[in-house]
This record gives sequence, C-alpha cells and structure tokens, in this order.
Amino acid sequence: MANAAPDLTRTPPRSPRVRLGGYVLLPRMIDKGRATLAGKNGDYHFDCPLDQHFTRFAGIDAEALKAQLAEGKGDGEIAEWVVAHSTTKPTAAAIEAWSAHQAGRSPSDLDSIKFFQGVLSTSGPKRTDIGTWFDLLDLDDFVSYGGKA
Repeated sequence: MANAAPDLTRTPPRSPRVRLGGYVLLPRMIDKGRATLAGKNGDYHFDCPLDQHFTRFAGIDAEALKAQLAEGKGDGEIAEWVVAHSTTKPTAAAIEAWSAHQAGRSPSDLDSIKFFQGVLSTSGPKRTDIGTWFDLLDLDDFVSYGGKA
C-alpha cells in the first residue's frame, strides 16, 4: 500500500535523494509524517529544519501536509496537493535546480561543521567520501539500522 505508515523504529525513512514531483526531501518528509501519525517515528522528527527547506521552497505548510497524510493520501496524491497548494509555484526547472542544490549542500558555518563532524565520527569515522548533508543522512540511516560503515 503506497500510503502505509513506515515503522521508523525498524527502518529509516526514504533517502533525502529520493524525489517526488521532482522534489528531493519530500518522500522522506512524507515517511516521517506518516510514521509520526502512527506513533512509529522513533528518533525522526516531522517538520525538522531539513523538512523546512522543502516547505519554504515549495510554499506549503507542514501541518497542512500532515493533515493530508492523516487522510491516507498516497504519494501521487500528495504530489498533486503540493502543486495545487504551493504559494511559490516553482517551475519544473526551478525544482530541478533547487533539488540539485539541496543534494550538494554541505555544512557552511562552524556550528554545522562541528555537528556534521560529530555525526560522522560516530557513524563512519574512516569514511572520507562523506561531504554533503545527504551523504551524512544516508550513512547515518544505514549505520543506525545495523549497517557497517
């Protein structure tokens, strides 16, 4: 079932790289929203700062999105809802550019660099290929559920 709530105490949400409607982050946010509604979000937080990158760009309200998830809407219906309710109405080209930018983002200030390095030192201390937030999230998700870095 496309709209079943994932159990994020057992498996991670989708990678931030996965796209829906051209948007990165949206499928991950959907997974966290569904899991939150089902009480199965574990350590994951709906409408976290990462999710807020998406909601600001797409021009949608996180709580309104969660209400759509509570109605049991599938991914395709959510993508249609985002288009219909966006206050920013980004073009396909703008979505592609934004998604590419998000996928390549790395820590840019001292506090975020320290945080990034702290997670990396725990999840993959010998990994030298982790340079973006998406790299770090994928690695942390993998290691958190038993994978070996």
